[in-house]
Amino acid sequence: MAPPQPKAAAKPAAVPAGGVKKAKVGKPRNYDLGNGVVRFSKAKMFHKKAKYKFVGKKNPKAEKPKKPTVAVKQIGGEKNGGTRTVLLRRRKSFYPTQDKIVKRSHHLTFSKHVRRTRPNLTPGTVCILLAGRHAGKRVVLVAVLSSGLLLVTGPFAFNSCPLRRIPQRYVIGTSTKIDLGDFKLPAHLDDAYFKKNKKSTKRSVKRKQGEDIFATKKEVSIEV
Repeated sequence: MAPPQPKAAAKPAAVPAGGVKKAKVGKPRNYDLGNGVVRFSKAKMFHKKAKYKFVGKKNPKAEKPKKPTVAVKQIGGEKNGGTRTVLLRRRKSFYPTQDKIVKRSHHLTFSKHVRRTRPNLTPGTVCILLAGRHAGKRVVLVAVLSSGLLLVTGPFAFNSCPLRRIPQRYVIGTSTKIDLGDFKLPAHLDDAYFKKNKKSTKRSVKRKQGEDIFATKKEVSIEV
């Protein structure tokens, strides 16, 4: 049997042209899966980090020496002969009336969450609606909007289902797919297009103070 040969020394990594080598940043094991959901729960990470070994254990903290805030000075003179305390650090001359609002960038709003749809839900897919007044109907998926909602249509001439937005959890994607060709979604068909007009939904009419609630509008007579 041949004697084992020594391993060759590892070659140093090539340094980029700039002269600075970037450090590799690993991915944390409890990463974000999307929409604020993490891979492991709080209880799972409690066991993975073995925090149960430290439950009940208390390590006394070393007491730090306190810095003096005042100093005692002797007052000289024939009629004084006493002492007075002097602050080593002056107090603030200005105190704000309210605390400043701190912006926390790590709190992402719901509108900034990353939207993910199922891979079988692509434009042109025939879907089955599971909820709403059109439940059970087959519709065509037109596009996926920025809010994560699916834009579907009947079309209206076939099954009376208009252009609607619907969440993907209320949709079953089938294997049937329609070739949309060179179809492009118009720019005005977005989430703002489907918002309700608040002015048109108001039913109550504001009346002036002191006006009779049973008063009707006065008819204007036009003399010819």
